[in-house]
Amino acid sequence: IYGVFYKFQPIDLIRKYFGEKIGLYFAWLGLYTEFLIPSSVVGVIVFFYGCITIESDIPSKEMCDQHNAFTMCPLCDKFCDYWNLSSACATARASHLFDNPATVFFSIFMALWATMFLEQWKRLQMRLSYFWDLTGLEEEEEHPRPEYETKLIQKKLKTKNTTENANEVRCDFPLMFELINVYICLQIMLTFSAVFGVMVYRITTAAALSFSTNETTRSNVRVTVTATAVIINLVVILILDEIYGAVAKWLTEIEVPKTEKSFEERLILKAFLLKFVNSYAPIFYVAFFKGRFVGRPGHYLYVFDGYRMEECAPGGCLMELCIQLSIIMLGKQLIQNNLFEIGIPKLKKLFRKLKDERTEPKEINTNQSKDPQQWDLDYSLEPFTGLTPEYMEMIIQFGFVTLFVASFPLAPLFALLNNIIEVRLDAKKFVTELRRPDTVRAKDIGIWYNILSGIGKLSVIINAFVISVTSDFIPRLMYQYAYSQNGTMHGFINHTLSYFNVSHLKAGTQPENSPFAQDVLFCRFKDYREPPWSQNPYEFSRQYWAVLSARLAFVILFQNLVMFLSVLVDWMIPDIPKDISEQIKKEKSVLVDFFLKEEHEKLKLIESFITRDKHRPQNGTKATWSLFHSGVLCF
Repeated sequence: IYGVFYKFQPIDLIRKYFGEKIGLYFAWLGLYTEFLIPSSVVGVIVFFYGCITIESDIPSKEMCDQHNAFTMCPLCDKFCDYWNLSSACATARASHLFDNPATVFFSIFMALWATMFLEQWKRLQMRLSYFWDLTGLEEEEEHPRPEYETKLIQKKLKTKNTTENANEVRCDFPLMFELINVYICLQIMLTFSAVFGVMVYRITTAAALSFSTNETTRSNVRVTVTATAVIINLVVILILDEIYGAVAKWLTEIEVPKTEKSFEERLILKAFLLKFVNSYAPIFYVAFFKGRFVGRPGHYLYVFDGYRMEECAPGGCLMELCIQLSIIMLGKQLIQNNLFEIGIPKLKKLFRKLKDERTEPKEINTNQSKDPQQWDLDYSLEPFTGLTPEYMEMIIQFGFVTLFVASFPLAPLFALLNNIIEVRLDAKKFVTELRRPDTVRAKDIGIWYNILSGIGKLSVIINAFVISVTSDFIPRLMYQYAYSQNGTMHGFINHTLSYFNVSHLKAGTQPENSPFAQDVLFCRFKDYREPPWSQNPYEFSRQYWAVLSARLAFVILFQNLVMFLSVLVDWMIPDIPKDISEQIKKEKSVLVDFFLKEEHEKLKLIESFITRDKHRPQNGTKATWSLFHSGVLCF
């Protein structure tokens, strides 16, 4: 089944065998995978642009130049020494791969890409609805769920008052819906607690490794802490994802929705909210909170009895954001979306088979065939539980591709490689691992479209803040056009580093056994602050407020520009393909002509009866009434 990954899906056959609802899912997944091809190509081009221009990037050259003696302030109290900025050369060069002017273009491209994808899906959905005869499908009144009817009967028996209006059932507890919302908030707080726990791990581990006597350990503190923290985040996300799926189902069952549609929509909203926060909370922390509340030398912020808040790397937090996003995205795709999808149904099937062998008595029947019958094989398959898990994993991946694409342009490429396997993996699972579900007719993908549209709009805002706040794009732009003497980037690193008088360090925080502490009078740190010899030492400088204003202006400009282009694309692309709309108009015209012709024939028939019987009024009346009774005059 994987050998035909390059071929188109047999959507019509899928629809005939599984029904329209599952057919629409595979059609949507196929279109999404096709749309990942151009975004992957552009993302690879942006990445190679960073690789090609890395040698001509002046800020990274200045940071790597050992002749620029930028003596930096200690990264921790007491046990960390002064260090030279050139030691962070590798981080600076790697950051340029993802933090370059092409990133801004790619963010705008991906916002328009999301809009075009949704518009194209509406067109494909309309085409499939037409060919599958779903255009005239109306929402039929659904039958109540058995659980709802059971709850209704229990309520009637409890109240013993059949005269009351018991058509609508509510939970037995008066504040159940409020309690459900509170419980969801508690689950979200659990996610934030996990992120906070990983943050504490990073702070304490970095401090502990800084105390090590091994020089290699101390020099690789940042790499060790980042790698282990991301892996812990991934494990926590995978565990909480499974818990949140069960919690969302339990909370929805407590609400006792009346119909299957309302049950599915409520389940989707709860599961998506919990899994959205769980998947993206660690990334939001690195993008917008890490390194923002550090303080400055001599006045650092401390937590947990003397632990300093963690700072961003000298090259900025964007590189760490890229590492965080890539590992979590790839880990979820490899472990949860692929291994779990293959392994869990097989394990459940094996456990059910072993349980049946233990519970069923062994009867010897010589006439029974040795080969199992097909219905026995079908019954041993895993029951179909709905399309929510399939949609959910793709929606979360869509968020990884669009929300933080400014920090990781290769995200569409890895999503494409995963989906090429995912399409065939889902097909194999539906055919060989799951029982054939009941066919359900559906005109669209339901609430999932609204979620996709919401993620697309949210991605514009998040990417605007990633570019303006997390990356160095705005500071570089401001320096080149406002502060540079010759309009180039020469001197940018020195411009972004502030001075600190080492004699102002608090007692007990100075580096111990520093080989060159006596030679250091001033150390540098990354911030826009007044020097110690100014009238307002260590206060935010004018450059800080100018850069902050430019960041906010960029967010507003970027957001409005992209939103305008998205609305323009939405207006230019019609929701219904032209050939389908023309065909529908022709069918309506033919149908109207047919009815008019029928009405004309009826009128001619009536006129003929009236003309024939006008000289016989007593019989004409009887003939006319007979026509009414026979249905000729019924309109």
